Amino acid sequence: MGQKVNPHGFRVGVIKDWDSRWYAEKDYADLLHEDFVIREYIENKMKDASVSKVEIERAANRVNISLHTAKPGMV
Repeated sequence: MGQKVNPHGFRVGVIKDWDSRWYAEKDYADLLHEDFVIREYIENKMKDASVSKVEIERAANRVNISLHTAKPGMV
């Protein structure tokens, strides 16, 4: 029997892109927790907007959040 591989993790870098695009050395855990809180907040506030994907980019002191949704008028 073969090893089981997560399909999303297997395709990252080939046909899919990362959900978060940033790099950190010292405060990695804090930023990762902040990403989780941001995604959870967006999921709770925009349940009716059918948000399918949340992309987070960090640069210097700025955070860019891109939402992929089926109902852009509700966002």
